[in-house]
Amino acid sequence: MERLRIDKWLWAARFYKTRSLACDEIDKGRIEVNDLVAKPSREVKAGDTVVIRQGPIVRTLTVLGISAQRGPAPVAQKLYTETAESIQARILHAEQRRQGVEPAHTLEHGRPTKRDRRTIDKAWDDRWSASID
Repeated sequence: MERLRIDKWLWAARFYKTRSLACDEIDKGRIEVNDLVAKPSREVKAGDTVVIRQGPIVRTLTVLGISAQRGPAPVAQKLYTETAESIQARILHAEQRRQGVEPAHTLEHGRPTKRDRRTIDKAWDDRWSASID
């Protein structure tokens, strides 16, 4: 077997739990093969470059082998190799995530609940402005 559909390959390489999840990600444009946005029927072969966006992480892979069967993880990891730049970017992203949370991401959206409203009002009972007295 020289070629295989990209959705089957992503499933066999254990990037997605099911082929339908792989198809959904491909349809959303998060998978590229050789710098072209892929379709689920796109065939990959050994030597192709696959770019996968999983949230903020972008992984660049080189296809080493083809397998139509989903096997154990050690076997699946032999189907591809990740580029050095991709590994470095993942390590950098993990380090930034470990160091702290972006303050803007901690903001809650939407209306406050009744309990939240009471807490907010309680904090402002005797103050008439936002400045510290």
